[in-house]
Amino acid sequence: MSAGDWTAIGLTARLAGLSTLLLLLLGTPLAWGLARSQSRLKPLWAALVAMPLVLPPSVLGFYLLLALGPQGPVGQLTQALGLGRLPFSFAGLVLGSVLYSLPFVVQPMQQAFEAIPPRLLEAAATLRAGPWDRFFSVALPLARPGMVTASVLGFAHTVGEFGVVLMIGGNIPGQTRVLSVAVYEHVEAGEFADAHRLAAVLVGFALLVLVTLYAANRPARDGMARP
Repeated sequence: MSAGDWTAIGLTARLAGLSTLLLLLLGTPLAWGLARSQSRLKPLWAALVAMPLVLPPSVLGFYLLLALGPQGPVGQLTQALGLGRLPFSFAGLVLGSVLYSLPFVVQPMQQAFEAIPPRLLEAAATLRAGPWDRFFSVALPLARPGMVTASVLGFAHTVGEFGVVLMIGGNIPGQTRVLSVAVYEHVEAGEFADAHRLAAVLVGFALLVLVTLYAANRPARDGMARP
């Protein structure tokens, strides 16, 4: 592989790692709120979080490009704050990846939180544990499998994303040229051997992710079967 391809792999790993960290920081309280909410608006909030699952990536990328552009509300705000423009930058890639991968992180954690028996939280409350204490001492440890699944899915989905990152980041070597875009570029140039090598990296990574998820979620056995 060329130096440019190795740079794309490193940039993809950095993008996926940072995006996953931000997704956990944002998605954990969001998943907890959805799991505990009794509001009639809960279906609406859940649907908004899940929108990237059904929207074509190009559509989400297009509207992000409009919002972050020089005439968009977010773009005008970032320029007024002296942060510059986010489109076609690494920061823009991170923002787009976080928004597009949000349901892949929120939904597993929400399901894990909803599976916690309410009596455990009530028992902690009777022992004078406050809301924060109940969350960090009871809810988070019990929801650990869901958080592991969310972390792996968020990282993997960011690595494999193409439409959003191409729309909002373009193809700038060393800045926004991630692995999936590099594969597309090689195919477009007729460099099928290079495309095959990078695609094989993605296929191997996808297989590793699935094996990790199935192994992590495999139910524990109670020992060998009795005769």
